[in-house]
Amino acid sequence: MDTSVLARTELLQVADAVAREKSIERDEVLEAMEQAISKAGRAKYGHEHDIRAEIDRKSGEVRLRRYREITDEVENEFTQILTKDAQERQDGVGPGDFIIEDLPPIDLGRIAAQTAKQVIVQKVREAERKRQYGEYQGRVGEVVNGIVKRNEFGNVTVDLGRAEALMRRDETLPRESFRTGDRVRGYIYDVREEQRGPQIFVSRSHPQFMAKLFAQEVPEIYDGIIELKSVARDPGSRAKIAVISYDSSIDPVGACVGMRGSRVQAVVSELQGEKIDIIPWSEDTATFVVNALAPAEVSKVVLDEDQGRIEVVVPDDQLSLAIGRRGQNVRLASILTGWDIDIMTEETESRRRQDEFRDRSQMFIDALDVDDVIAHLLVAEGFMALEQVAFVPVAELAQIEGFDEEVAEELRARARTHLEEMDRVNEERRRELGVSDELTEMDGIAPSLLVTLGEQGVQSLDDLADLSADELRFVSSSLRGETTLEGMASLSEKEIEDILLGSTMSQDEANRIIMAARAHWFDDDETAEAPAEDGAPADSAGEGAGAAGPAEG
Repeated sequence: MDTSVLARTELLQVADAVAREKSIERDEVLEAMEQAISKAGRAKYGHEHDIRAEIDRKSGEVRLRRYREITDEVENEFTQILTKDAQERQDGVGPGDFIIEDLPPIDLGRIAAQTAKQVIVQKVREAERKRQYGEYQGRVGEVVNGIVKRNEFGNVTVDLGRAEALMRRDETLPRESFRTGDRVRGYIYDVREEQRGPQIFVSRSHPQFMAKLFAQEVPEIYDGIIELKSVARDPGSRAKIAVISYDSSIDPVGACVGMRGSRVQAVVSELQGEKIDIIPWSEDTATFVVNALAPAEVSKVVLDEDQGRIEVVVPDDQLSLAIGRRGQNVRLASILTGWDIDIMTEETESRRRQDEFRDRSQMFIDALDVDDVIAHLLVAEGFMALEQVAFVPVAELAQIEGFDEEVAEELRARARTHLEEMDRVNEERRRELGVSDELTEMDGIAPSLLVTLGEQGVQSLDDLADLSADELRFVSSSLRGETTLEGMASLSEKEIEDILLGSTMSQDEANRIIMAARAHWFDDDETAEAPAEDGAPADSAGEGAGAAGPAEG
């Protein structure tokens, strides 16, 4: 047999073998070979030439050619040729076409062969990485099995068969160690295309890893009869999952536990003994929070939807159980439900209610000049502020036991008189503090808050715009005491959260006020960018627009 024919068939056989081994397309391997032979051709004939190799996909024949572009003006004589010269060689060609010249086959020397091999290996590796990224990008959210390839300072490289994955130390379970050759299961939570190739990240501490394990163990979850609504984990220690059944005849908790605990035990074993609380999910927030705090018993639940918080009252002997070791139980319940949970004992809650009742009663006694009986009646009926008394319909106020329309009218009049006096005092104090008149036009800022802002150094619209929503709520909180905005930085997150609970301003309201204060910044930008009209200088146009803004508002 002709040796050249043998070489050509061997070339195709090598391409087929590499394509099978690396699970990439045969054409991609042949293209890599073509680039390698082209590079070897340029090394022989000169790197300045445009030399290209082509491999026939059926016969394996290799053709080496030199390409020169036809142009009316030659800038590079190695890769270009004048139109008239090209037309002398070949009829019917013009600018933009190529003159193609066949070159004799080259005998790859040792160095050229080594270079060609490197090119092929590099191109095949790139194709393999592209295939891996395309395959595993669509598998984010799956649980995969693999074998530990190496363990470097707790960061585990896992061989998945067709790719490698990385499990960082913080994605493993505490006290869990792996040796080379160990089998391991993990959850693919991210796939990134990086410079060195696709990076596949797996985790055993991710909340969804537990969810997927339950889906494997509980057929009802896989079939969609039971849904796992939320998961909260303290990896390796304890977890809570909330489940709901869409079939009234199936108990979701019992199905997840399994006969004699077989199903949940299989998940616990995989997670190195992690304790799992399975609780029924409920649309009613209060019920769901009570369930989430199990095994602790709950006496009362108070929701604050504006703040996204919920107060839970428990018997004195249940406090430590509700909080859990190092706050674990309440922390997991908070993650599970999506609510910030404050836990207090019945004694603490009773004492706080008494303090609030006494403080509000005293406020009405001082402001309305009434005795404690009337003040207590107002508080007991749910009146919390003077504004409520001043502007409530007379008929509603007269319905309180012992009140009539005459008493109601008198209380309303006294409340309005006191509010007007407070507004006058606050207005004088505001001017003393140098608080800008612009701030008085801001919707949602009471005169008393203007004084408080002035005492904190917030005097202009820009000063207010520089605040964050939390800082504004901090200033307005009744629990702030003597702490200033400057002193806020020295407080812990928990202390700030506790102070924000005393703010009557919601997060949304604070954000609205801050954004309204910042609106003039954007107006100024638009004015500066707008062209001057009627021959007026740009500066004077800007001043005019700026002056007109507040008047329109």
